[in-house]
Amino acid sequence: MCEAEDAITSGEDLRPNLAVLLSAGGAVALISTLSLPLPIAIASSLLGALMVAGAEVDARTYLLPDTVTWGGITLGILAAPVLNPFEPWLSAGAAVVRAAGTALALVVLRWGYSWLRSREGLGLGDVKLAAAVGAWLPVAFIPFCFALATCSALVSVMFGRLRGESVDAAAKLPFGAFLCPALWLVFYTCELPG
Repeated sequence: MCEAEDAITSGEDLRPNLAVLLSAGGAVALISTLSLPLPIAIASSLLGALMVAGAEVDARTYLLPDTVTWGGITLGILAAPVLNPFEPWLSAGAAVVRAAGTALALVVLRWGYSWLRSREGLGLGDVKLAAAVGAWLPVAFIPFCFALATCSALVSVMFGRLRGESVDAAAKLPFGAFLCPALWLVFYTCELPG
């Protein structure tokens, strides 16, 4: 049985480290509460806690739990009408369309990479996390979120290389560990007043 299957069957590895979740999630909630209006602060805190959990688990196991990915999608769609009470149904519908479109874009990227390289490059967890990105962010901010995550991953790889770690074409990188914090940071930034 491979490592990913073992983690899925035991379920133990897919639980976030409680100390990391409480400390980082608490920091996100404090920052959100001090700088955002209450409904947005609550949404930001919930998203932040999910993304802390997702980043921690993915960095450790190379897997994104469904509770994080589906939770992110669901909360993003449910938060849309609360964040825009003037057009609640339009906001929720737009979140669904953005989620589907972003997931579709990553499915195409995943398929293209697999076809060109004859191996998987993105997992389905990354595709579901992309749907969460689409559910939470306005269209104009989605590319910025992916750019931030990709640049962060590149910097991490460069630091790894400087430390003497082997970096080759087959090296694994937990992309969700970079996309999770990027999603929260971009959401938080675009919701700041002023």
